[in-house]
Amino acid sequence: MSKMLKPKSLLLMMFALVMAFTTACSSGGDTKTSSEKEAEKPPAEEAQLTQDQPGWQVDTSPITFDWYINFAWFPSKWGEDMTSKYVTEKTGVNVNFIVPAGNENEKMNTMIASGSLPDFITLGWYEDAVKKMIEGDLVLPLNELADQYDPYFYKVTDPAKVSWYTKENGNIYGYPNASSSPKDYEKFSDNILSNQTFLVRKDMYEALGEPDMRTPEGFLKALEDAKKMFPDVNGQPLIPFGLHDFHDKGNSSLEGYLQNFLAIPQDKDGKLYDRSTDPEYIRWLKTLRQANENGLMSKDIFVDKRPQMEEKMAQGRYFAMLYQRSDMANQQNALFANDPNSVYIAVDGMFNSNLDQPTLSGPSISGWTVTLISKNVKDKARAIRFLDYLISEEGQRDTFLGIKGETWDTIDGKDQFLPEVTELLQSDRGAFDKQYGASHTFWMLMDNNVTAAWQPPAVEPFKQLEDWTRGKAMSFSQFDQLDPDGNSEEGIINDKVMTEWGKVLPKLIFAKTDAEFDTIWNEYQAKRESLGFSKVHDFRQKKYEEHVAKLAEFLK
Repeated sequence: MSKMLKPKSLLLMMFALVMAFTTACSSGGDTKTSSEKEAEKPPAEEAQLTQDQPGWQVDTSPITFDWYINFAWFPSKWGEDMTSKYVTEKTGVNVNFIVPAGNENEKMNTMIASGSLPDFITLGWYEDAVKKMIEGDLVLPLNELADQYDPYFYKVTDPAKVSWYTKENGNIYGYPNASSSPKDYEKFSDNILSNQTFLVRKDMYEALGEPDMRTPEGFLKALEDAKKMFPDVNGQPLIPFGLHDFHDKGNSSLEGYLQNFLAIPQDKDGKLYDRSTDPEYIRWLKTLRQANENGLMSKDIFVDKRPQMEEKMAQGRYFAMLYQRSDMANQQNALFANDPNSVYIAVDGMFNSNLDQPTLSGPSISGWTVTLISKNVKDKARAIRFLDYLISEEGQRDTFLGIKGETWDTIDGKDQFLPEVTELLQSDRGAFDKQYGASHTFWMLMDNNVTAAWQPPAVEPFKQLEDWTRGKAMSFSQFDQLDPDGNSEEGIINDKVMTEWGKVLPKLIFAKTDAEFDTIWNEYQAKRESLGFSKVHDFRQKKYEEHVAKLAEFLK
């Protein structure tokens, strides 16, 4: 039995207990240990970060992020070239790219359904999956990450682009690449180009006497003459006319591309215009029907995907193409190296009845792709900081030019690639990407307006293609992102209509007569209306009016 405490000792113990209880009460009853409290505090350096401080500099310890690219054709690996190695050495960030092996939509939908997304996701802003990820609460608001971990975001991003992508709840979930705001069009007007081109193989076109392909009659005759004069290309059948690949919702060459070449307006007197019903458009779809009847539309174009198309481009098997010039750089280089006269050049083709100049799509504020950060991201702070680094001018310089003294230097007062680097870029893009990894090899956050200052002057076979689009490119930003969310009533209707169009388009081209074409076309129009397409049109009109007002604000 322990000894009784002496009165004095007992009094001291009671006093100590009272003081401990009082202290606990005054702090709200917080009984956490000092180490637990310290763990809850943001690191001192994070708490002190300002908009002027690049947050990535805080922590450059090694980390690897998984980055999903929703394009099966994307070929590059991080860490195999000089530029990506340099970025990793500088920031500590290594990247493991994940690319779908087959159908992009299937891969994306599978990841969304499982709720398991990689750290970063890059895909076209127009993809349904963007809305699905946001609606499913699978991606993080970039503004909240910036507020918590890296206010530098607000310095390096364009306020107009942030505003454009900010949702009704006040959050922005993805940031675009290849984006041009209205002020960019004012500031960089000399560099505004379009990717949209009507291409012909130079030697064949010249051998045919450079025929006028602006009219349906001239177009059909040129294809027919090319097939007669050049039935084979190195033992393989000539493909008279090439397009983007067909998919379950249509073919981009035969939608916006063709409509732009025909200079069909997208709005009239403040109202959206249904370009797909324009007589000029119907006239040219019927021309393609006639081309197919005449044996000028190879079956390959209805089944080939990009890898097969790229192989045939490199072989020079297409006579003419309605295609984007930037997507065939490697193939152009291969043709140019073999025979400079066998490359593809841009010419006037597929014009409207008035022979008006095309109104081609230039870079819009929506850009090409958006990059999002998954809710599953392994390190929120490092992720937003790396994103901000890539968006910043420093990141643009690093990923475009590479390493000073090794890939670029200041020559004649201008930051530019070293001569041997430029030579490889212009002669073998594939080899350039693998060795140097610069000049938008990693294009996920590229800002073409910033990097244009470092871009080498265009040389053949690319200069002619660029120059042909000058003066024809314009911004169609107000017509971007008009489609309703996929799970809304209008979104469900729109998806059904687009899927129906994907079935109808090949049928129109395969129709045996114009009368059969008309029957298919009229049935599609009736089906579209029966599905409730007018609701989609009304939704788009409202969004269009909002966009017009917002874009006007950006110019103030």
